[in-house]
Amino acid sequence: MRINQHHYINKAWKDYATDPALDTQKCQLVLAFGSPALIIDPEIYNHLKASYPAANIVFSSTSGEIIDDNVYDDTVVVTAIELADATITCANTHIKKHSNSFESGAYLMQQLNKPSLKCVFIISDGTFINGSELVAGFNANNPNHVPVTGGMAGDADRFNSTFTSINAIPSQGNVIAIGFYGDGLSVYHGSCGGWDEFGPERTITKSDKNVLFEIDGSNALDLYKQYLGDYVKELPGSALLFPLSLKLSGADNTLVRTILSIDENEKTMTFAGDLPVGSKVRLMKANFEKLINASSSAAEDATENHKVELAILVSCVGRKLVLTDRTDEELMAAKEIFGDKTAITGFYSYGELSPFNKGSQCELHNQTMTITTFSEKLS
Repeated sequence: MRINQHHYINKAWKDYATDPALDTQKCQLVLAFGSPALIIDPEIYNHLKASYPAANIVFSSTSGEIIDDNVYDDTVVVTAIELADATITCANTHIKKHSNSFESGAYLMQQLNKPSLKCVFIISDGTFINGSELVAGFNANNPNHVPVTGGMAGDADRFNSTFTSINAIPSQGNVIAIGFYGDGLSVYHGSCGGWDEFGPERTITKSDKNVLFEIDGSNALDLYKQYLGDYVKELPGSALLFPLSLKLSGADNTLVRTILSIDENEKTMTFAGDLPVGSKVRLMKANFEKLINASSSAAEDATENHKVELAILVSCVGRKLVLTDRTDEELMAAKEIFGDKTAITGFYSYGELSPFNKGSQCELHNQTMTITTFSEKLS
């Protein structure tokens, strides 16, 4: 595996790290993560297509761009990958081509589910796609439990418009899935949160997919506000600081759900993933050291003591808003696990996609650091 990394910053392209052995004419995949305003500029796409003419160029807008152990805003980070023996196949669709997000995921997985599939990495629109339904669609067509990971595009903290694409100028509503194939390819993943739960465990008694109405028979928004104190004046923005832990009926693990918006008239809360009736929930709050340590844990799970050539980090915009000027620390914590020879890229997202552990099905996560790693053993 050969990797070049570039950074578009202050209106200029800079080479971040390049491998002189990489053949730009044979490079198969280019990942470009950047601010919405920049990646929809045709000049960005045209530059990358001219630089890597044979590559599949995949874009995602972000809530912050990751390169090495640094996070940036209003830039574009680019990682070009030339695989030696492994191969990739890309599939894409638009939400309007399907009746729901589940069908979008099922369709994409069907396109990629071929022999020697080692991993599927998803780049999804972050505003029009229901992440819970999307991963359920992928899981429905994944009988061999091939790891499915990835992230949902971001738009800083605006939650307005997200953009993704493959081999085109980015636009809204697209989902791209990258299938990695080859016996010599090693893929690992890890996902960890680090939030503290508080308050009593309660039961969801009324919801509609990702819209929450009632907890324990009482209005959920009113109940939520009772715990916020002075932060209630800063809603909906302050809701990112107090996500919910979610335990599905019959499940052992807990998911984290971020609040996207509230409706004061309807007294409802809309989340980044589904909250089924009967599920158990608790409030969560930030613990800075545990958030940073969670990044180390995710990195350890994504290495399993193997050499890692490429690490793709997808962290949640909520973590970035909580950590503020300490955000780099969670990236440095991951890099300490990987070492200096691992190329690191990624972005801050509106949802992270990963199994809980090896062999389990993919889940939509919020407020986690989720990492996918790749290395290639030459034949």
